[in-house]
Amino acid sequence: MLELRPTCEHCGRALPPESTEARICTFECTFCRACVEGVLANVCPNCGGGFERRPIRPKTALVKHPPRMDEVRKPVDEAAFAPLRAARRGVPPTER
Repeated sequence: MLELRPTCEHCGRALPPESTEARICTFECTFCRACVEGVLANVCPNCGGGFERRPIRPKTALVKHPPRMDEVRKPVDEAAFAPLRAARRGVPPTER
């Protein structure tokens, strides 16, 4: 089951469970759409994979399976990330 992290790991933007702006990688690293498209170029700085839209958990399921409450903040060091982003930018996630 997905953790549903409450904020973007890079910029700290709120990403509540119903947000259509949340993007996740296969390891559930969570970023907002603006960071994924702008800063990250669809390359996860933690695993190198790509991102997909995070699914919306039905409100009825939130009672039994609530979202994570604490933030996971790992702002991206853009200078350190630049080589990975350059190497993987333009390479489809299915081919990384």
